Formats: sequence, structure tokens, C-alpha cells
Amino acid sequence: MPIRNIAVFCASANGVDPAYQAAADDLGRALAAHDIGIIYGGAKVGLMCAVAEAALTHGGHVVGVIPEVLVDLEVAHEGVTELHVVDTMHTRKALMGEKSDAFIIMPGGFGTLEEMFEVLAWQTLRLHDKPIVLLNINGFYDRLLGFLDHAVGQGMLKQKSREILLVASSVDAALKMLSITK
Repeated sequence: MPIRNIAVFCASANGVDPAYQAAADDLGRALAAHDIGIIYGGAKVGLMCAVAEAALTHGGHVVGVIPEVLVDLEVAHEGVTELHVVDTMHTRKALMGEKSDAFIIMPGGFGTLEEMFEVLAWQTLRLHDKPIVLLNINGFYDRLLGFLDHAVGQGMLKQKSREILLVASSVDAALKMLSITK
């Protein structure tokens, strides 16, 4: 199945390492250059905003999906191509999953981790077969990946389930894994 839209899960913060912001800019620009739409959390803050702005600046198609509670907190990005305001976080994730052909996870906190683990769980339950790529900028997720390997070693996670999560250390590597670039 060709990839036309990618859901990007990432922080509503910028983080302390400028490499995170640079990777968000690179990802937005690269997806726009390859005419791949971005489906994201719809916010105008943090790495979410950086990905969206980079894509929009380079002619990309950006779809934001944001729950009403966050619109009320004035973090909705009104300048995206499409903005879907939904009732709950659950509805947000379902719509993002429905509209995307693949997932890229950038550095983030609880929300990003929760989104990543949900799409991983969905895939283990065979609710989708879309590729999931963890963008491990400057080793941000190294300890999490170590924990997942530990879970395999302890018999709590099957090796084939662990292998669902593809890991890239750069935007270029992530796009190659998704066969967007060579």
C-alpha cells in the first residue's frame, strides 16, 4: 500500500536538545517534498508545531486532529490545511489512525508514549498493519528500547511483537524504512 499520509506523534514541548527541533523541521520539510501528508495532534506548540510549520512552509498538506479541551486552552493550530476538532483524546487517536498509512514517533512525553504504545498494541491485535517507526534522535529512546528488549528477555513481550517497532536515528533513515526515499 503506498504511503500518502503519515501520523506523527511528538511532544507539545521543544525539549532541551536543539536536535529535536531540527529533526522536526527536517521531517516536515521532507514529507512535504515527497508529497506525503501529515496527520498530527493539531497543536501550535512544541515539536508538533515545528513539524506542521516546516511542512506548511514547503507546500505540504497538514491535518490536525485536536480535542475540544485543547482548543479551549488555545493551543489549536488554526493555520493547518485541515483542522478536525473532536470530542475526546480517544476519538483523536482513532481518527489519526484511520487517516494515516504509517506512524512516525518523535521524542515526547506521556502523550507521545501512549500514542505509540496504542498503535503498537493495535498492530499486535491485527487491527492494522501500518508501519511504525520510532525516530530515536540522539538516543532519546535508548533506555525505552532497552526496556522493551528486557521485556522480551523476561517473556513478557514476544520477539515478533518487539520487531513491529522499527527504529531510525535520522529522518532520512526513517523515510528509507518506509520506502519513501532510497
